[in-house]
Amino acid sequence: MNQIAQKLKEENIAEYLIYMWQEEDLIRANHCEMEEMEANVIARYPEDQRPAMREWYGNLITMMSEEGVREKGHLQINKNIIINLTELHNLLSSSPKFPFYSAAYFKALPFIVELRNKGGKKEEPELETCFEALYGVFLLRLQKKTISDGTLKAIEAISSFLSMLANYYDKDRKGELKLDE
Repeated sequence: MNQIAQKLKEENIAEYLIYMWQEEDLIRANHCEMEEMEANVIARYPEDQRPAMREWYGNLITMMSEEGVREKGHLQINKNIIINLTELHNLLSSSPKFPFYSAAYFKALPFIVELRNKGGKKEEPELETCFEALYGVFLLRLQKKTISDGTLKAIEAISSFLSMLANYYDKDRKGELKLDE
């Protein structure tokens, strides 16, 4: 795993997932070809980091090919994060011990429902919808496109909710989250 991914995975699972989706798109933009990744991406790294980056991207390209996500979709390692976060979300939202979490979720819920209806992906996990919204706004900002006030309001609520979930995920991973006491 590259250093950025490793650091994000340890510090903020939500940012890590967005980063990994960006890496998938970067690989797709280079036609899932190691030669293109070498010329367009790896060559920008310092010489001493290139072998590790070659291995990292080579492994991701292999996984994308084997899992049939060369053109669209997400790697199973990334889907597993959504699954794990969904399990934690279900535990948190069904517990009376986390009223602030539930409040953040219910504040984001109308936006999630609206996004799912607009996108026609009603069967998609709610959290995946949230991450797609964040990623979409991230891409719009990269392209320096205008983002509507309504979208910004939705993203603020979704970001707040996911930030809280990521924080609880980190606590749970460290054994600091007491769900059943």
